[in-house]
Amino acid sequence: MTYTIEKVTTLIGARRYGEKDTNIGFILTDSRSLCFPEETLFFALKSGRNDGHRYIPDLYRRGVLNFVVANVPEDYKKKYPDANFLKVLSPLEALQRLAERHRDEFNIPIVGITGSNGKTMVKEWLYQLMSPDLFVTRSPRSYNSQIGVPLSIWLMNEDTQLGVFEAGISKPGEMLALRDIIQPTIAVLTNLGAAHQENFSSMEEKCREKMILFHDASVIVYNEDDEIIRKTVQAGDFKGEKLYWSRKDKNAPMYVESVKKNAKSASVVCYYKGKKIQYDLPFLDGASITNSIICAAVAAKLGLKIEEIQNRMEKLEPVAMRMEVVEGQRGCTLINDSYNSDINSLDIALDFMSRRPDQKGRRRTLILSDIYQSGMSPEDLYREVSDLAVKRGVQKFIGIGPDLCKQADEIQVPEKFFFTTVPQFLHSVVFSSLQNEVILIKGARKFGFDQLTELLAKKVHETVLEVNLDAVVKNLNYYRSLMKPETKLVCMIKADAYGAGAVEIAKTLEDHRVDYLAVAVADEGVILRKNGITSNIMIMNPEMSAFKTMFDYDLEPEVYCFRLLEALVKAAEKEGITGFPVHIKIDTGMHRLGFNPQTDMDELISRLKHQNAIIPRSVFSHFVGSDSDEFDAFSARQFSLFDQASKKLQSAFSHKIIRHIDNSAGIEHFPERQLDMCRLGLGLYGIDPRTNKTIHNVSTLKTTILQLRNVPKGDSVGYSRRTILDRDSVIAAIPIGYADGLNRHLGNRHCYCLVNGQKALYVGNICMDVAMIDVTGIPCKEGDSVEIFGDDLPVTVLSDALDTIPYEVMTTISSRVKRVYFHD
Repeated sequence: MTYTIEKVTTLIGARRYGEKDTNIGFILTDSRSLCFPEETLFFALKSGRNDGHRYIPDLYRRGVLNFVVANVPEDYKKKYPDANFLKVLSPLEALQRLAERHRDEFNIPIVGITGSNGKTMVKEWLYQLMSPDLFVTRSPRSYNSQIGVPLSIWLMNEDTQLGVFEAGISKPGEMLALRDIIQPTIAVLTNLGAAHQENFSSMEEKCREKMILFHDASVIVYNEDDEIIRKTVQAGDFKGEKLYWSRKDKNAPMYVESVKKNAKSASVVCYYKGKKIQYDLPFLDGASITNSIICAAVAAKLGLKIEEIQNRMEKLEPVAMRMEVVEGQRGCTLINDSYNSDINSLDIALDFMSRRPDQKGRRRTLILSDIYQSGMSPEDLYREVSDLAVKRGVQKFIGIGPDLCKQADEIQVPEKFFFTTVPQFLHSVVFSSLQNEVILIKGARKFGFDQLTELLAKKVHETVLEVNLDAVVKNLNYYRSLMKPETKLVCMIKADAYGAGAVEIAKTLEDHRVDYLAVAVADEGVILRKNGITSNIMIMNPEMSAFKTMFDYDLEPEVYCFRLLEALVKAAEKEGITGFPVHIKIDTGMHRLGFNPQTDMDELISRLKHQNAIIPRSVFSHFVGSDSDEFDAFSARQFSLFDQASKKLQSAFSHKIIRHIDNSAGIEHFPERQLDMCRLGLGLYGIDPRTNKTIHNVSTLKTTILQLRNVPKGDSVGYSRRTILDRDSVIAAIPIGYADGLNRHLGNRHCYCLVNGQKALYVGNICMDVAMIDVTGIPCKEGDSVEIFGDDLPVTVLSDALDTIPYEVMTTISSRVKRVYFHD
């Protein structure tokens, strides 16, 4: 659907500057995601740290002619003669209002889903249940925020027969806008949980906020067995039909009579308004069972026949709610997004791939299966697929499926190949010749795309470190929320990003516009540059042998002593360099590296002033104990010394010198000392250095059970017979040892891992490549997953057991452990 610019102006109540007649088919909030400029309307959103107005010149140059702004650029007629500027008080509110008005165009069932978790699974399963009969428009991925919801609603078009949208909130006051945009006819609350609880005074407050979505819905769906939810519904003024489910109340509209778990499935018997629904669900976990009950109730309300619900429940596919980035064979990088296959999620995945910098000259390749239930003719569908692929920079297209084979002429990518099935592709020269490519794998599960990832992924042993890039962003935003909007941020990614993998972490941080990256040595910076990172990079421990490397790769060194200063100046002068930025370190009490603030400043200023090869870009120091209140007096003395020394340095130069001393702990503990910039280290990776608690977990170290054996009481386990069993035991061997970073001191029952959610103690000495764990009484089998640390077992449990700090545990994970990166 498209709207004239005149119509959009009216819908959002804007004042229009410009006279260009255009139609709007696409809305954009992130300039990096531009694809179809001619029909795009850009909303110049403002945040504490960014302003969309600054991207108007570049977007205009790239062909965008329509902008929603809070401030019209000066001399706009001369600078942007073909542009339209729609002036409003708030571009975000205008975006939401436009989506709300777009929603008003549809008199169809709309399902709005909220809850602490389970939203995406319920949304995707409803899509799987209903899409064979109806054209369903749903939120792509987890687009459930104040910006994501309007972008999702905008996707509805003339073909849409059912809308299914998520609504996510993190603090009070957010749901009202989402309710007005979605306007659900059926509103669903999946559950209440601990997510974002820190922003609510109680679970009751959170429940009331989520149930704002219920207010004008014709049908509300919820769990009557949850006391808080039940009381909130009773206390609320909800006029809609109360379609609640219960395992206790036989008179409930959706009564769940029984759930029986078999070897590979769960058998569910429930009654929807007295009609029996009995189905086998191909999942065993409690969350999936609950989500299936919600889906069954909503599907029945939408008119899906009981027998169809039963048949389709058995065929529900797992929802892989993350986009994984893994290292592939023969120089390839794989982006695995076999999450679903539709045009909207394809565009998001292509956008993600196009925004990953890559300086290795690798081609961008798309492997795509047939797309089902698009509501479009095959010709129009694959013509749009082609347009997206071309505009996102795809150079090789591999289509799999009979429909794509028929529409091969519609694909205009320079290099293209087509196969009817995955096996046909796997046996082709095209598959065997894949090398030095960035490959997006996007396909419907029924085509067996899991085989592709398995065969293309670099073969390593079964221990992996999963890195949640969304958690990195959440931690970044958490600390940004504690900072003044104008304060800059340098993120520490030394030691391979604390073991998480510097390249992917740097790409994510660069995508979110951090001001500086910091590594330990020049070689770490070179790796980032060779992988396309263009951000400013600070070298914290520069080596004199690496000066030429730093000059060649624009790596900005820390300078901490006169010897280093003089050598750097001479090296720069020899290269004919002037004004090379450096960062001056002041030692205020750490007594590790740095100039003396009381005796060195005059000499330092003199030497800096009498040369022009280098220029101080920043001056900084490091708190010794910002993580503990007991050192507050010492920290105050440190700050006083730094404040005097840094101001003295600044007074000697006319240009702005950035001052920074706060680290992760200091950002929160000493907000008045944030100055011009802060340095974010451990907090970025999810550990609060003041409490040792997890903020948002980033890294999960996992392995698998290689072998199970019964060992009798009195026998020993492992080298040197250090553990003697005091009972008949089941011992599991797992493929991780001290060469992988599992510390030997964790062995002999000093710590544990998790097997199917239960604690399993390490027994015997940990070996180089293998460890043994006691799984007596734990239901498990060979091949089951084992969590060493992660979402359910904080890394601090291991560091506490070792009497060390989380840094050490995280940074000692071996490079032979495969890193798998994913986005929710």
